[in-house]
Amino acid sequence: MKKVSVVIPVYNNSPYLDECMDSVINQTYKNLEIIIVDDNSTDNSLEVIGKYHDKRIKVIKLRKNSGAAIARNKGTEVATGDYICFLDSDDYWVKDKIERQVKFITEGKYAFIYGDYAYYNNGKAKKVSVPKSLNYKQLLKDTTIFTSTVMFDMKQIKKSDVRMPNIRRGQDIVTWWNVLRKGITAYATDGVLAFYRTGNGSSLSHNKFRAMKRTWKAFKTQDINFLVRCYYFVCYAKSAAIRRIKAKEITV
Repeated sequence: MKKVSVVIPVYNNSPYLDECMDSVINQTYKNLEIIIVDDNSTDNSLEVIGKYHDKRIKVIKLRKNSGAAIARNKGTEVATGDYICFLDSDDYWVKDKIERQVKFITEGKYAFIYGDYAYYNNGKAKKVSVPKSLNYKQLLKDTTIFTSTVMFDMKQIKKSDVRMPNIRRGQDIVTWWNVLRKGITAYATDGVLAFYRTGNGSSLSHNKFRAMKRTWKAFKTQDINFLVRCYYFVCYAKSAAIRRIKAKEITV
C-alpha cells in the first residue's frame, strides 16, 4: 500500500483543529504520515494536537511565525510518502478523500490531482464543481484549485517543484502555476473532497476584494507582460464570479 504524507500547517486554529485532525485520522485509507507543522502558535493549538496519540503523527515546531509557505515547505522536506497532500488546519476532509484520490492518481498515472470542494458558514454548505482538468494557461484563467484537495505523485514531481514561494498570500496558486508550467496537466477527482469555512467576521465584498488583490500580486510572479497579465486577471475574476453563482447547496 502506497504511503501518503499529509502536511498540515497550524497557526492559532485551536477551535477548528479537532475537526481537522479527526478528518485525517479517521480516513478510510490508513497508510498515512501526518506531518503537523506548528507555526509558533500562541493559542492552545499544541495542546489540542497533544491529545492525539497516533503513531502516524509527527509534530514540527517552528521557532518563529513564518507563514503558511514556510510551514508547508518544512513539512514537505521531511515527508517520506509516495504521495503528498496538504490540509489547512481550519479545513476538513470527507472520510474517503485519500482512498478515492489514491485510486484515481494510481489508475490514471497522474502527477498532480485536485478536486471538488465546498465552503460553508452557519451550517450551510455550497459545493464548488471544478474543471475536469487544467493546464497552465487554463489555470491562469481559472484559479480554482483548492489547496486542501491537492495530491502530488512524488515519483513524477520533485520536492523542489512544489516548494512554495515565501510570500504571505497566494503562495499555493503560484506553486500550482509553476508545476503546470513544466508541461504537466492536473486532473480532478469526482465528488467533494474537502470543506472550508467562510464568515470570519469580514464582509463578503471585503473578502473578495482581498482575494482579487492577492491574485493580482500572484500574477506578477509569472513571466508574462502587463497586458497579458490583465487579460488573465479579467478571466480569473469572471471565472470566480461564475463559480460562486453556480455553487450548489449541499447537506453537510
